[in-house]
Order: sequence, then C-alpha cells, then structure tokens
Amino acid sequence: MMKVYKWDEIEKEEMNDLLARRCINGDRMTLAMIYLKKGCIVPVHSHENEQMSTVYKGALQFQLDGKEIVVRPGETLRIPPRMPHSALALEDTEEMDVFAPVRQDWIDGTDDYLRRNTKG
Repeated sequence: MMKVYKWDEIEKEEMNDLLARRCINGDRMTLAMIYLKKGCIVPVHSHENEQMSTVYKGALQFQLDGKEIVVRPGETLRIPPRMPHSALALEDTEEMDVFAPVRQDWIDGTDDYLRRNTKG
C-alpha cells in the first residue's frame, strides 16, 4: 500500500544520550534517520541486513573489514550483510540508513548495543 511519511511526524526514539533515530519499516526494508552527537560510538556489531549509510551533515568514521573509512555529507557507504563494523561520530551528524531486509531487532527492541551510552 502506498503511503507518504513526514519525518517530523515520526517519533524520535532516544536510544541514549548521544544517539537518536526515526524509522520507517516497509515490507522488505527499513529506512532510518539517525542523529549522533559528536563522540558517539556505535560499537562493533553485525547483522544479516545489507546497509547503505548516507551522511547529510557531520562525519562518521567507520571501522570495517580492517579499514577506517570516513563518510562525509553527500557520500554513501555500502556495508555488506554480516560484516562486523563500528562507527564514531567525528562531529554532530545526521545520516540516513537503509537496511534490507527489515531490521527485526529494531522492531523487537533487541538492539541493546545501541541503547548503551558510549562516548569516544
């Protein structure tokens, strides 16, 4: 079914003091606006989902596949399924993540690694 979403009307979920998100779940994918304050660390994790992360404001430093990659506004990083990765917000950052399939752990609330306060 077709639907128009307004980001400002989607509840902002405060994961911890440094991380918040708004999510839209479709039948086969999750789309999320992610808000990270400078110094926020997303700890090493992996998931079955393919991930595309696009930075709109700020900068994210990813660690994956033995490499350090900084993603800046206008850039998108593709993370393959099941690849361990972490991220550090080098600045206050706003970015969009797309996941396929749907992030069931986010729906179930079993994403504990995002709910802890972590600061670099």
